[in-house]
Order: sequence, then C-alpha cells, then structure tokens
Amino acid sequence: MNSEPTMKELLDRIPQIGEVAWIGLRPSRNTPMEVVTSSEALVGSGLVGDRFTGKATGIRQVTLIQEEHLMVIEKIISKKVEPVILRRNIMVKGINLLSLHNRSFRIGDVTLKGTGYCHPCSKMEEALGEGGYNAMRGHGGITASIESAGKIMIGDPVSLII
Repeated sequence: MNSEPTMKELLDRIPQIGEVAWIGLRPSRNTPMEVVTSSEALVGSGLVGDRFTGKATGIRQVTLIQEEHLMVIEKIISKKVEPVILRRNIMVKGINLLSLHNRSFRIGDVTLKGTGYCHPCSKMEEALGEGGYNAMRGHGGITASIESAGKIMIGDPVSLII
C-alpha cells in the first residue's frame, strides 16, 4: 500500500494561517495609494475607496501580494521596497499566496477566491528603477474576487477554506 500523499492531498494541505500586514487603496488614476487600516469588501465590486470599486472585472476585484516576496524583490534591485509603490490592495504574511490561486480563502470574515496571478505592469520599471519589472516577475501576488462581503482589517487572519 502506497502511504505517500497524492498531489491533490499535498495541494489541499495549507495549515498555515497568514495575516493581513498592510492595506492600500487607489482613490483615482495616477494618484498615490492611501494606506488604511481597514476597508469594506463588496461582493462583485471590490474594496470601498479603491478606484476600481464597481468597475473591476469579476476576476480582479482585489490584488494581494505576499510580504515575504518584498524581501526577494529588494535583494534583486538592491534597494528597500515599500508596499505602497507596488500598487496592490492587500499585503499578507505567513501564508503562500500562490497556493490560494483558484481556491476560496478567508480574510477575517470575508470570503475571496484566488482568480489569477497579478503580473507586474510597466509602471514597476518606473517605480522600482531599471530592472524593476523583471524583479517583480513571479513575485507580483494574486488577484481575487469577493465571494462574501465584510470588513478587512490589518491583523485579520488569512486561511484556506477547505
């Protein structure tokens, strides 16, 4: 009898509980992000206060990045990276965001579904300097849709829904 776990069993094992470390909203095009301690998540719409609220496609209502990836980007470009310049809505720590792709997960009382990878855009070259775009490749986080509404706050737990 084979006692090794199947690939599905391995993919379903995400015992880590992450945490929201930072929240940012873009109130309008070409304006700096506002750093906030909480935001209301609306089903089918996005985060209240973000310029894409109500305009975001079903698959890109929220963008998330993993705090641990900032350290990788910093090593590649040899300078400090603040989450505000990466233009993502939520930064989490302590859980592998890529493992939440195509999965339902919870942030506090809000349910989201990982819908895609959040690839860098050309603005990263300007924001991070030469090579910034390539430094972000593979470290840009994920996009998500909101499945149940509620408030997302700094410190909220982030976990897979099984």
